[in-house]
Amino acid sequence: MPLRTPEEYVASLRDGRRVYYRGERVTDVTTHPVIARAIDHASIDFRMAEDPRYRDLAVVTGDRGDQSRYFSTPKSADDLLARSRLIEAATRLGATLVVLVKEIGTDALFALGNVSGEVDARSGSSYAARVRAFHDRCASGDLAIAVAQTDVKGDRSLGPAELAARGNPDAYVRIVEKRADGIVVRGVKTHTSCTTNVNELIVLPTRAMSEADADYAVSFAIPVDTPGLTLVASPHGGAARDAFDHPISSRHKMMETLTIFDNVFVPNERVFLAGEWQAAGPLALAFVEFHRFTAISYKLPLVDALVGAALLLADLNGIERAGHVRDKLSWLVGYAETLRALVEASATRFRRHANGTAVPDPLTVNIAKMHFASNYHAAVARLQDIAGGTLATAPSGADLEIPEVGDWVRRSMLGRVGTDAVERLRALNLASDLTASDFGGYQEVLAIHAEGSIEAQKLTILRQYDAGAARAYARDLAGIEG
Repeated sequence: MPLRTPEEYVASLRDGRRVYYRGERVTDVTTHPVIARAIDHASIDFRMAEDPRYRDLAVVTGDRGDQSRYFSTPKSADDLLARSRLIEAATRLGATLVVLVKEIGTDALFALGNVSGEVDARSGSSYAARVRAFHDRCASGDLAIAVAQTDVKGDRSLGPAELAARGNPDAYVRIVEKRADGIVVRGVKTHTSCTTNVNELIVLPTRAMSEADADYAVSFAIPVDTPGLTLVASPHGGAARDAFDHPISSRHKMMETLTIFDNVFVPNERVFLAGEWQAAGPLALAFVEFHRFTAISYKLPLVDALVGAALLLADLNGIERAGHVRDKLSWLVGYAETLRALVEASATRFRRHANGTAVPDPLTVNIAKMHFASNYHAAVARLQDIAGGTLATAPSGADLEIPEVGDWVRRSMLGRVGTDAVERLRALNLASDLTASDFGGYQEVLAIHAEGSIEAQKLTILRQYDAGAARAYARDLAGIEG
């Protein structure tokens, strides 16, 4: 099949999928006032393939013709860098909001490709062939894919089997029946991005499992219209927006769902893990290794926007020469450029899996992610300080058009001598949407929790660093033998 057009992507979502939004069943996601905004945002991936400015970046040509670069398994540093540039370009077109309908799904496909062969070698299963076949199907169909990894968990101090023993068996997705032709699964996942507007859903384990948790060690893929699958969409950020007052969130949206599996049947050819509990942790980790690289790539336009808005408002407010403002601006530039350097380093320092796949360097990726996440709120604070309290108290664009007050509003919004009041109000609205709206709050929460917490990154950094070599060097310098 050729690459799909944006129109074909949208049409593919009219399949009767079971979606609820604010307590009501959504009969057609493509016409829903909120979800349709997310669908238009996701269409960026399909529009890029048709745009001469981006086609060479978005599309690769192989033995089977043209396909989205996202489905091309990276084999080198150049491949990883091209993937990163594509993710960055798509997110820039999305006005700092990642598109994610191909990025995250292919992260999962690469992880499954790396781990499935290892499981087959230990257990005699045929998962690797199933993963390859599904990967080929997604690539040839140019499909949009979501990933459900995070289980609702319940009491975090207990494992899946322990929770089941205490009356909460659905806190993690599990196998409730094995049949000759497939499995039946039940449970709930959360934080599932883009689920309302994709074609396929890949399910992965969220953590390491014990032998007692074997039924919860499960991975599979299903079409989103599969019977028994229900999506409860989050209403966060769903209010209608004025484009002048909310230049980003009025046009761009990502849906998140609570994803319910109510005795869902999965045929064998779509099952990639079914009880091999030893592989649950490695598969979860393999996905994270790719997805955190995706994350640091799509954070680049966001940090660039913070820097740009701060520079713009420092100028429009007439304070760019103030010492404390120059200090904040230099910090913001360093924050953004350090992240960019770490993204590039994580690709060039890649490690090669036994099957030939290039895996971004986990140590550098996690340092980059921790750098972004642990400093994000400080970056927001610097932009807000430069912008001023008007971020939260400015009049709306509609007030400019009221005869009785419009001239007053224009005079009130004047900044540096020679600047335009409307220009300054637009700049303030951009900074407000980035940092003081529910979209800004969404980004702040994502900075802490998306793609793993800061604590998870710290643990990975310590695990990946060659502590033995560093310790030996210190012993040698100290003159300690042995």
